Amino acid sequence: MADQGLEADVIQRMTERGLTLGTAESTVGGMIGHLLTNVPGSSKVFVGGVTAYGRRPKLELLGVRPETVRDQGSVAEQTVREMAEGARRAIGTAVGVAESGIAGPSSNPDRPGGLYYIGVAADDYDRVERYVIDGDRESTKAQASQAALQMVLDYLDESSADA
Repeated sequence: MADQGLEADVIQRMTERGLTLGTAESTVGGMIGHLLTNVPGSSKVFVGGVTAYGRRPKLELLGVRPETVRDQGSVAEQTVREMAEGARRAIGTAVGVAESGIAGPSSNPDRPGGLYYIGVAADDYDRVERYVIDGDRESTKAQASQAALQMVLDYLDESSADA
């Protein structure tokens, strides 16, 4: 299925393992869910997602702690960690994937355009990675969505090795 994209691999492998997935998307605006729902049979895996572009849905729908956003910002490792866990809890899934970033072009040295944090949460699993992606808004969003799908596949590889 690799020629059909990462999303097809995610759906196939999660279906085989009986796992469900929820998303918490900020900067990509629902693109991860869109990619997943392009795959036939995705309803067996993808339960739903929260597009939390602003601060309020991060806090109220995903349960990100106000002090996390206040102290670290919306684009931060801990914020995305809490978003991924919040997706699992809010949507009721085994796995949550989350992202928040700065699509660009605005930037500063500490927070450049193309900066994304992407995370995956599951039982006994918590991983967040920082990415700086080159390109325009559309390109960075597409690449961040692909990175999120790859992180789900990485989780599946790592968790099957533990089984």
